[in-house]
Amino acid sequence: MRLVRLLARRSASSLLVIVLIALSLFAIFFILPTDPAQLSCGRPCTPDQLAQVKRFMDLDQPWPAQFWAYLSGIAVGRTFGDGPAAIHCAAPCFGYSFRLRESVTDLIASRFPVTASIALGAAVLWLLIGVATGVWSALNRGRWVDRTILAASVVGVSTPAYLAGLLAIGIFALTLPIFPSGGYVPLAEDPAGWAGHLLLPWLVLAVLSAASYTRITRSQMVTALSEDYIRTARSKGMPERTVVGRHALRNAVLPVVTIFGLDLGGLLGGAVLTERVFSMQGLGALLLDAVANLDLQVLVGVTLFAACLIILANLVVDVAYTLVDPRVRRS
Repeated sequence: MRLVRLLARRSASSLLVIVLIALSLFAIFFILPTDPAQLSCGRPCTPDQLAQVKRFMDLDQPWPAQFWAYLSGIAVGRTFGDGPAAIHCAAPCFGYSFRLRESVTDLIASRFPVTASIALGAAVLWLLIGVATGVWSALNRGRWVDRTILAASVVGVSTPAYLAGLLAIGIFALTLPIFPSGGYVPLAEDPAGWAGHLLLPWLVLAVLSAASYTRITRSQMVTALSEDYIRTARSKGMPERTVVGRHALRNAVLPVVTIFGLDLGGLLGGAVLTERVFSMQGLGALLLDAVANLDLQVLVGVTLFAACLIILANLVVDVAYTLVDPRVRRS
């Protein structure tokens, strides 16, 4: 029951945060001097034509009414215009791109598999690499292995993602043609081609992100290994593998769980630089195109969707905490 109450409180607060984020995005993008109706109307655009476009796009209402229509559209869908020319956007409707003549939800659905493929594969690699090297560094504290891993992690943390991506393409795709230089192949069409095109982006993101996980894991492991319960476990004759894996690592991994969930949620919202460098059309590329073309409906919809993913990841982290650390359930 405590776990259920905890989940209920977290879910309610997450829903409130989503509404506040939607309100902020709506205010930022739709109170700007840029007029979406003017952009859709084009040139030349007479005042009568502009008024018709505003009515069709539901922009002739006060902005609180527009915001309510946007929120209700996410829940139940909405219809733009009336008569034979009406456009229906099915729930969940994150808006409609009149420039692309497609709902933002459909645009997200078509681009999200690319972003999810990049994010999930890279996340698994960076978690495994970061935790493993962090534990190895802590167990060899002060030795050359520890110093080498720390030096490599500094390089990884300070290297920009776009620079690492360009270097990886230049070396492993052009000079040594081991990997494709870019593009995306759907998993259902060609699983081998899907993995082959994604392996280089996975490795670039994994190496860069694993650097911070290495440092965090090492710091937490060094602290955990100096605790009294570790000395007690060793004095009882427990194998070193049990002491490190069952006792020290379980406590050291708690901060890693928090950071991993937020990093994964943010990356699922759009790996902007990675997608651009490797010529992949995911949510990041969709967001950049919307910025370039001032497609405010896509900007608001994709940004809100990314925020929902981060909030959902935060909720999953809270649940994971309750499973890893029973003290959270008692708080």
